[in-house]
Amino acid sequence: MHYSIISALALIINHIINRETLKKIKDRSKNLKDEQKSFIRYGYFLAMANCYFITDIAWGLLYEHHSIEALFPVLYFDCVLYFLFMFLTMLTWMRYIVAYLDKKEKRNKIKLCIVWIMFSLGLIYLIVNHFYPVLFSFNEKHEYLPGSGRHIAFILQIAFYMETTIHMFYIARKSTGGKRIRYRAVGFTCFVMDLFLLLQILNPSYPFYAMGLVIGICVIHSFVEAGEMKEKRISDQIATSLAEDYDAMYYVNIETGAFREFSTSQEYASMNVPVIGRDFFTETSANIEKYVHPDDREFAQDLHRKQTILKNLEERKSYSYKYRLIIDEQPRYFQFTVIRANDDKHFILYEKDIDDEITAENLRLENQKKHVTFTQIAEILAVNYDVIYYVDAVDSSYISYECRNPYGEVDVQKSGNDFFADSKIDISNIVHKSDRNLVLDFISKEHIISTLKNQKTCSLDYRIVAFKQTHYVRMTVRKTSNGSHYIIGIENINEDVKREKQRLKALNTEKELARRDELTGVKNKTAYNELEKTVQANIDNGMDYLPFALVICDANDLKRINDTEGHVAGDRYIMKTAMILCNIFAHSPVFRVGGDEFVVFLRGDDYSNRDKLMKKLHDQVQENLQSKSGPVLASGMAEYNPETDTLVSEIFDRADKKMYKNKRSLKKEASLL
Repeated sequence: MHYSIISALALIINHIINRETLKKIKDRSKNLKDEQKSFIRYGYFLAMANCYFITDIAWGLLYEHHSIEALFPVLYFDCVLYFLFMFLTMLTWMRYIVAYLDKKEKRNKIKLCIVWIMFSLGLIYLIVNHFYPVLFSFNEKHEYLPGSGRHIAFILQIAFYMETTIHMFYIARKSTGGKRIRYRAVGFTCFVMDLFLLLQILNPSYPFYAMGLVIGICVIHSFVEAGEMKEKRISDQIATSLAEDYDAMYYVNIETGAFREFSTSQEYASMNVPVIGRDFFTETSANIEKYVHPDDREFAQDLHRKQTILKNLEERKSYSYKYRLIIDEQPRYFQFTVIRANDDKHFILYEKDIDDEITAENLRLENQKKHVTFTQIAEILAVNYDVIYYVDAVDSSYISYECRNPYGEVDVQKSGNDFFADSKIDISNIVHKSDRNLVLDFISKEHIISTLKNQKTCSLDYRIVAFKQTHYVRMTVRKTSNGSHYIIGIENINEDVKREKQRLKALNTEKELARRDELTGVKNKTAYNELEKTVQANIDNGMDYLPFALVICDANDLKRINDTEGHVAGDRYIMKTAMILCNIFAHSPVFRVGGDEFVVFLRGDDYSNRDKLMKKLHDQVQENLQSKSGPVLASGMAEYNPETDTLVSEIFDRADKKMYKNKRSLKKEASLL
């Protein structure tokens, strides 16, 4: 009976100190991820230890009555379970240690592999033991007899535990603080289990292994779990203290979305956001629909997507943004700050109500603006403008300023009661007649009000006539920050327009010359390569590109003409070839891509009539061949098929093959003439 009491006490102690851990094994296995593996596996170890204690209790009770024949099968089966759960405690303990180290070192992988091999050998021993006593046996009186295999199994475990003990103390030596204490506790537990396994070998009739297990469990609970819980409480206290400066703070697992929330704001708490959650991104998306101002919801949804957060954290440690939440049916501005945690597996999101700060800042700016006079506003802007109008947004009264020197000093030119009415008179007098309606529509009060609702500024370029000369000017309209006035500036951009026109003309001329064949006047190979890249880019981007075809042409006998009649005659031959192609394919660009090789890019009407045009070309070639009076062109055409073609070069190759086939046919015909 005394044997069973030890294991029964061990079972009770384990349940008392680890009841919460044992209770949550199922939940942890489903919800927690890689960083919680040590907790999961420690729970499995505790469960296997409980199973071992139960079988050990049963062993003590059954063995006291081993002489009863009817109980022997139960005793034998319990003995098998005894060894099975002993091996399982070893397996789960070592899996816990590897997970606790949380390192992907080769040594830990080898350690895990060895423990699985030892567990597998233990199972084989148990199976073999049924036929041949290796681990244990019973004599005729049903007395327990340990086998040689039992000693081998125990010695292997002892060696393995000893190696782990040394390893843990070695790691502890290189660690500091709480980690050092926990590593030492794990190493000490291995040593205790090692020692009591040795005692179990020496005295099988006493539950030494059960004593070693419960001592180890108590050590882990006292120095590892309790230490981690203490650190967690300290971390929570620190997080809560930090959260006092914010309305809410979230600690989010980037991969899984699991999160914890810390909040000290009563107003924010009224939103009933969960303190702990499984999917931050999904739950935040739902809360945005409930609590974010309607105008800001799309913006907020995009910012809280996992992909957006990861992208924004790629090049920096943190970033901020703000939008409005509806609190007690009133919109309030909140600032959100996202910070990447040091472990690169989490991020922290801070939320802070800044509505009062924004209101105070706006009030400060408003007060500051009240001290700025009309002249000061004008002088700031007049550096860039020739004339400035300061127009009241309500009654349309205005003051105009004109810049007198390059330093922005201005003179008041005139004032009036209705800027828009006076502008109509000025427009009819000085604006170029072709631009008057355009300017009248632009400077109407209704147009300015509607345009500046969605943008900060608007502008218009137009022409004026002064001293019988036309000048280009630009009118720019913007609204003051308080919305009380319009600032309308007019600047002379005549020189800028002239320079831009000259630049574009020179650029276009240069580009055109660079893309023209000097001999024939058609486009050259550079132009064709640019067209090919453009078409290829559209195909690569999945655009439903327009139908087109390529015609490849090659002028026969050019080498003979150059050799017998000279290069001047050869040039005339090439020019006639280009003229034939341009006349037949009048609506498609023709490219000279080689000495006697041409490409036609068929599109539009030419593509629709491609068969007729190709027949026209073939008829012209036949006529030239028979009369021997003009270029003989070999040609081939291939159409773009959006279902099969992915490269422009593929279409070119098909047309090229057809051209060479036609070339051979034409040479054969010429030889018969």
